[in-house]
This record gives sequence, structure tokens and C-alpha cells, in this order.
Amino acid sequence: MTNITLRAVKVLFALVIGLVGVTAPAGAGQAAVQAVCGDTSGFTRVNLSALPSQATDTVRLIRQGGPFPYRQDGSVFQNRERLLPLCSTGYYHEYTVKTPGSSTRGARRIVTGSAGEYFYTADHYASFRLVDIRA
Repeated sequence: MTNITLRAVKVLFALVIGLVGVTAPAGAGQAAVQAVCGDTSGFTRVNLSALPSQATDTVRLIRQGGPFPYRQDGSVFQNRERLLPLCSTGYYHEYTVKTPGSSTRGARRIVTGSAGEYFYTADHYASFRLVDIRA
């Protein structure tokens, strides 16, 4: 992709985001983003620094694009439990938050939304908290 094309894509993306009204709740920081396809105002918000340290490790990997420790990381999260805002398939992706001492992936996950939301679940999708990744 040429620099001009890349710049055009970035400008177009910024315009689209502005038009659809992706906003952060007051005082929540940019990471606690409002989903384009649903309301996140009812979610308990938590600072990344208040989660287990492994969540910070996972967020760091997500932001740098991997490499991820499990082949399932980055896969589409289906939202079968319907606890997150109801968005189109492919909007959410899931990532493992390692559980010390577990021989499996464990129950902890970070689920990201296409608008920049980060959700944390410690109980394998039974509940979610909206994460402010800047704190």
C-alpha cells in the first residue's frame, strides 16, 4: 500500500469513526469505548492495573499484534451468551489471559471490539467488565 493510499485510509477511518459516534464515557479514558453497535454504559468499569498482571501481558500482546501463546488467540468471539452488545459476527475477538498453575487455557479472557473496547472475563464468559487499558 502506498503512503498516499495509507493516509487516505486513515483519514477515511477517522471520518467514519466520527460519523458513527464512537465515544468514550466521561472520565473513563479512551479505552472504555462505546460500542458502535450497542450500549456499554451498564458494564462495570475496571482499570487494567486492577486486573491480574497476566491481563496486562495479554493487552500488550494484542496491541503489538502478537505473537500469542495459544492458537485460538485472536479468533472471532461469537458472543453466544449475548452478554456483550449485540454486534455483527467478526466484531469481537478473544484472547487468553494466562492462569498461573493451569495446564489449560483457563477461564480468563480479554475480548476486544472493533471500536477499541476491551472486556475482561474471569469466569469464561459468564460475566464481563469493561477495561480502561490506560490505567
